[in-house]
Amino acid sequence: MRADGKIRVLIADDHPIFRIGMRTLIGTEPSIELVGEAEDGDRAIELVQALRPDILLLDLHLPRTNGLEVLKRLAALNLDTRTVLLTASIERGQMRTALLRGAWGVLLKHTATDLLTKCVRQVSRGEYWVGRDSVGDLVDALRNPGRTEDNAGGLTPREKEIVALIVTGASNKDIAWQLGLNEQTVKNHLRKVFDKLHVANRVELALAAVERRLVAPGDTAGRTAASDPSPNADPARRRA
Repeated sequence: MRADGKIRVLIADDHPIFRIGMRTLIGTEPSIELVGEAEDGDRAIELVQALRPDILLLDLHLPRTNGLEVLKRLAALNLDTRTVLLTASIERGQMRTALLRGAWGVLLKHTATDLLTKCVRQVSRGEYWVGRDSVGDLVDALRNPGRTEDNAGGLTPREKEIVALIVTGASNKDIAWQLGLNEQTVKNHLRKVFDKLHVANRVELALAAVERRLVAPGDTAGRTAASDPSPNADPARRRA
C-alpha cells in the first residue's frame, strides 16, 4: 500500500473485455489504484516482481502458465503481494490447492462487479475472502474422509463454537453477534485457538479444524453469513 493509503492492484486475465471492465470499476474507487495488467501467467509473474502490487487479481485459467502454477511460483518468491483467484467456476481440489499455495481468496467472475472492491479491501487488511457460493465447496475440499481421529487440541466448548463458525467463513463481527460476545472477546479466543492448534491464520485454522474432525458436517452445512439474521452481517463477506 502506498503512503497515500491507496491499494495497488494488478490484474492478470487473458480476456481484454473483462480487463476493461475491471479497469473501469477500479477507476471509480479513489482508494484503489490499478498499477498493471497481464494477459498470461508468465507476464503476471514478471509484473508482480517488478511492480510489487498489494493485490494480484489472478485468473485461474491463464495461457502459458495457469493460475495455480503462478501461485506456486509466487509462493517461492516470498513476496508481500496477496493473490485473489478470479474464475467463472472452480473445482474443490483446485480451491484447496490454491489456498494451500497462498491464495487469499476466490472471487467468482459473475459476482466480480458487485464484490470486487469489498474483496480487495478485505484482503488488503489481511483477511481472507471466499465468496458465499464457494463456502460449501471449500468445506468439502478441506475435509479428509480418511481421518477419523478427533484431535481437539484442548479446545474449550466456546472455542469449538468459534472454530465451527470460522470454517463457514464468518467474520469476527458475525461470530460475536451469533454467540453474544464482543469482537475483542472473539479475537482473544482466536489467539488462544491459534496457539493450541499451532496455526498462523484463518485458512490454516479451517484446514486443521476439518482435518482433525473438530467440526462435524452438520455444523457447517447451513451456517453461513447468508443465513445469519444479524443486521450487521454482510452475506458477501467470507473468510476462510
